[in-house]
Amino acid sequence: MKNNDLYGTITLTGMEFHAFHGCLEQEKREGGTFLVDLEGRLPLGRASRTDDLADTVDYGAVYAAVAEEMAVPSDLLEHVCGRILRRVAADFPAFRALRVTVSKQHPPVGGPCAWSRVTLSQGYDE
Repeated sequence: MKNNDLYGTITLTGMEFHAFHGCLEQEKREGGTFLVDLEGRLPLGRASRTDDLADTVDYGAVYAAVAEEMAVPSDLLEHVCGRILRRVAADFPAFRALRVTVSKQHPPVGGPCAWSRVTLSQGYDE
């Protein structure tokens, strides 16, 4: 096996945002706490040899793309999650597979609920 054949996973877990996603007027007005988890599979053999940021993806740039998408209000977590997945896939084509989870703290479901979550993936066998 050559180092160029090495694949790996980059994960950014617990990216926290105050955002304004939801169907209810109160959610749109006051916002709430959201977490985003992102996992991406990509070739990492070259980066494992060179120690050069140019041979992988810049975590800060990925975070910035996620933050920009989180700043755009949506009614549905499914919509937010899909936008993030499509944006990261477009901006960082080195990813061969992506999985994104968006979690909303204390969703208004009529009773106690710590989090609601939506996960979308592309390129993973599920």
